[in-house]
Amino acid sequence: MSQPRFLPDNFTLALLATVALASAWPARGALSHAFEALTNVAIGLLFFLHGAKLSRAAIVAGASHWRLHLLVLSSTFVMFPLLGLALRPLLAPLVTPQLYLGVLFLCMLPTTMQSAIAFTSIARGNVAAAVCSASGSTLIGIFISPVLLTLFVVPHHAGSPGAWSSIGHIALLLMAPFVAGQLLRSRIGSWLEGHGGALKVVDQGSILLVVYTAFSAAVVQGLWAQVPLSGLAGLLVVCAVLLGLMLIFTSRSARRLGFATEDEITIVFCGSKKSLASGIPMANVLFATHAVGAILLPLMLFHQIQLMACAVIARRYAQRPYPVSTPDPLAAPGR
Repeated sequence: MSQPRFLPDNFTLALLATVALASAWPARGALSHAFEALTNVAIGLLFFLHGAKLSRAAIVAGASHWRLHLLVLSSTFVMFPLLGLALRPLLAPLVTPQLYLGVLFLCMLPTTMQSAIAFTSIARGNVAAAVCSASGSTLIGIFISPVLLTLFVVPHHAGSPGAWSSIGHIALLLMAPFVAGQLLRSRIGSWLEGHGGALKVVDQGSILLVVYTAFSAAVVQGLWAQVPLSGLAGLLVVCAVLLGLMLIFTSRSARRLGFATEDEITIVFCGSKKSLASGIPMANVLFATHAVGAILLPLMLFHQIQLMACAVIARRYAQRPYPVSTPDPLAAPGR
């Protein structure tokens, strides 16, 4: 039986269940230390798989479209952070100071890979360019995001580890496994492609483990007592406003710069989304353990809103007429 459209996707439901589990039965004491160690292993495995799955042929196929990639990177690492900072007088009163730092945190992350590429494909966009842009954003974000966060977010958060030294930690935690995966792709790439289902479990399971560990520490420190219902309601508005503004910016910028519709689709889905897979380990490194839960709340909520909104937008793009020169693959033969 197919899942009703009004329900979140299975992974989002698993995320909500993980947060509920951490809220009811948080890991404490020696168990929490064991989970932290296991979390670092899971993060390394996650980015190793990202590196091993990334096709170099796909990168080469889309890399020549430099104007598109430049607009996507500018949207991700320039326009998004500027919006988060410029809209502070409007956004900050709607949420707690800790949640607003989480909003700034999500603004400075790279784009997500899987869903950006998937929605581009559903909407009949330029998939090769989407693969290149999304993977390039993830790779560049390993370096750029920690710098942006260190400049604009970490200094405002008491109890964070040494900021600039964290960049090296992130590079070791994320970049080293990613590079190792790329180097071993020729040996294990075909095996990975044939076991997509199992790898999806590892991919999503790693994120769920990190979320449980982060929220356990936050709950032990009194997270839900510090975040009022009004703050959560305000956070919903903030995330919706940010996503709406970025969807408008990316679509209108693409049209004004004369991009084809297929390229516009790629720009919209790669330039307006943020990565949960990259954000969670970065937050784990940059912020004190007990604060990670509150920092991640905006990202988790934004993640769900972007999936729901982009699913609707992708279906609308997909309904556009096919070019006259391109036969409709859904049309019956002989029509």
